Amino acid sequence: MVPKIPTKKQTLSVNEQSFELESLPLPLKQRRDSDPIQRARLVAVLEEVMDRIEMHKNIGEQRNNWNSLLLSSVNMITLTAALMAGIASVNGHGGDSITAVKIASTVLLTSATSIGALMSKIQPSQLAEEQRNATRLFKKLRIELESFLRENEEVNEEDVKEAIQRVLALDKAYPLPLIGTMLEKFPEEFKPATWWPENKQRNPKTGLAKGWSQELEMEMREVVRVVKSRDAEEYEKLGNVMLKVNRFLAISGPVLTGISAVSSVVIGQDSGLAGIVAMTCASLAAIVNTLEHGGQVGMVFEMYRNSGGFFSLLEETVKSTENRENGDVFETKVALKLGRSLSELRDLAKRSNLSLVKANEFASKLF
Repeated sequence: MVPKIPTKKQTLSVNEQSFELESLPLPLKQRRDSDPIQRARLVAVLEEVMDRIEMHKNIGEQRNNWNSLLLSSVNMITLTAALMAGIASVNGHGGDSITAVKIASTVLLTSATSIGALMSKIQPSQLAEEQRNATRLFKKLRIELESFLRENEEVNEEDVKEAIQRVLALDKAYPLPLIGTMLEKFPEEFKPATWWPENKQRNPKTGLAKGWSQELEMEMREVVRVVKSRDAEEYEKLGNVMLKVNRFLAISGPVLTGISAVSSVVIGQDSGLAGIVAMTCASLAAIVNTLEHGGQVGMVFEMYRNSGGFFSLLEETVKSTENRENGDVFETKVALKLGRSLSELRDLAKRSNLSLVKANEFASKLF
């Protein structure tokens, strides 16, 4: 007899294979299914970053135009009104024609006061600098995300969350709208900018990351200490000075044009002093506006805020042990951002460490 084909056995074998496939560990299955989704999510974040680069670039150009156009307009209005006030004061009893000149001068000076107060409030040059910084930082984030997608096949949920947090932190540090979310232009004290999310270590690591050694760790900590004690304090001091200067100029401009507007009302009432005050204050207001907005004092203040933020980020990065990049690459970046070569950076750390040791020895001898 011809033996029968054991079909039942084959079925059992197929079922066993099917059962083995279905009985894979659930987390492994979810990771395999979710990898393409997480990669797509990260690509979506990258697209939003590219969109924000374009938005901040366009808004920055617009606000830079605001600064130049509003400055030209308010100075032209102020000087024209001062000239009209002078004409009215020379011909104080000229009848209706002089009254019309006085009214026009008062209206122009009142308008200049309003525009000057608005410019002092929003600081267009500082707004433009904020958008330039945002554009630069979003471009940096875009490069990092593109490099990460090229170099890593697998993308997990933590990578996506970190990218989203960095985007939201930049949105908060450099907001686009003026109403409701605009940064305070005259804070009580100078505070560095913060454009990175708060660092929360989920799984602290005890070892050193790739490219990091104990010597490099000590070198970077010494560099941070030197930068914090020298450069960071200097930038904070200069930032406070620029804040006070900007506040003084922002108040002085509208006040001077306001005094000029009030003085132009009483021109011709048996006193030549009103005309002198109106012309003098209007001329001084034009000078103050030029110094404040033409000199872009708000932009300089924002530059100090951004530099202070870099020093804070450097300190936080060195202290953190999570998600560190290669130590040699990090050292090169720090050296270039501080305007030094690698050898100069290492010499800076060695000299600082040596001076600290000598100071400790001297203190121990004294006490």
